Amino acid sequence: MGLQKCGVSVNRDYKELRAHGSLEFPCAGYSEIYTSQPKYIVPWHWHEELEIAHSKKGKLKLQIPGKTYELEEGDCFIINSNVLHYAEAVSTCELQSLVFAPTLITGSRESVFAQKYILPLIDASPNGFLLRAEQHKEQVTAFISAFDALKSDVPGFEFAVRENLSRICLFLYQQFESEIRVEDKRPHQDHLRTTKMLDYIHNHFAENISLTEIAKVAGIGERECLRCFQRTIQLSPMQYLLKYRIMRGADLLLQNPASSISEIAGLCGFDSPSNFAKMFKRFYNTTPREYRKYGTE
Repeated sequence: MGLQKCGVSVNRDYKELRAHGSLEFPCAGYSEIYTSQPKYIVPWHWHEELEIAHSKKGKLKLQIPGKTYELEEGDCFIINSNVLHYAEAVSTCELQSLVFAPTLITGSRESVFAQKYILPLIDASPNGFLLRAEQHKEQVTAFISAFDALKSDVPGFEFAVRENLSRICLFLYQQFESEIRVEDKRPHQDHLRTTKMLDYIHNHFAENISLTEIAKVAGIGERECLRCFQRTIQLSPMQYLLKYRIMRGADLLLQNPASSISEIAGLCGFDSPSNFAKMFKRFYNTTPREYRKYGTE
């Protein structure tokens, strides 16, 4: 099967649109090198599949609702099904990941593996779990074995992938067996609210939108809006709006070379080109003009 390049495309609810693997073998492997430059990020998204990310080299900052983790070289991170997540390199980082459907492990939803272990684990376990290279050597080694098997694409690699991912899932079940006994299948309220508010920001970022308007989309007050953003993505709504405007500006600088910097500033909701340039340099450590010049060479 081999590996694929990382790349995230999402719908209005930030669900990833990309298919991971095939119906016959629902698992895909990804490998990419990221640097600490702002344009090299894994944007906020979610998918129904489970994911295990591995920092083969360098350091990676990974965020899920309410928590930020820093993966040291060699660490792995398990992301639960349907959980928003975001990542960026702290230093130049080689990121490897496996994204797989629970059915890869369970076969059918009616099997004992699904009913007794995997489905209760998905419902009750936390949004993510950090595997430290030294503390969880057996599990990290299992990931590497699964990743290398998929990468090699030799006959029978499917067995090695499923066996090693099953070992990791069993370990995770054992860590949270006590929580699994307490059922709580209510949807994560912060996740639902945040996706609605992010959708509003992404569709209206060029307008003069306010905190009140953002909060209203989710049917909550301004204070709860601030708390919700802080719990999920560790930024205030207005900080996220500013960051998104700058990132969209960076895209437009390269996509629309005929447009002036003044025009792009207006398209991204800035009241003046000088303010756009000031904020842009804060985020990218370069001017819009320099970014466009070197980005198109």
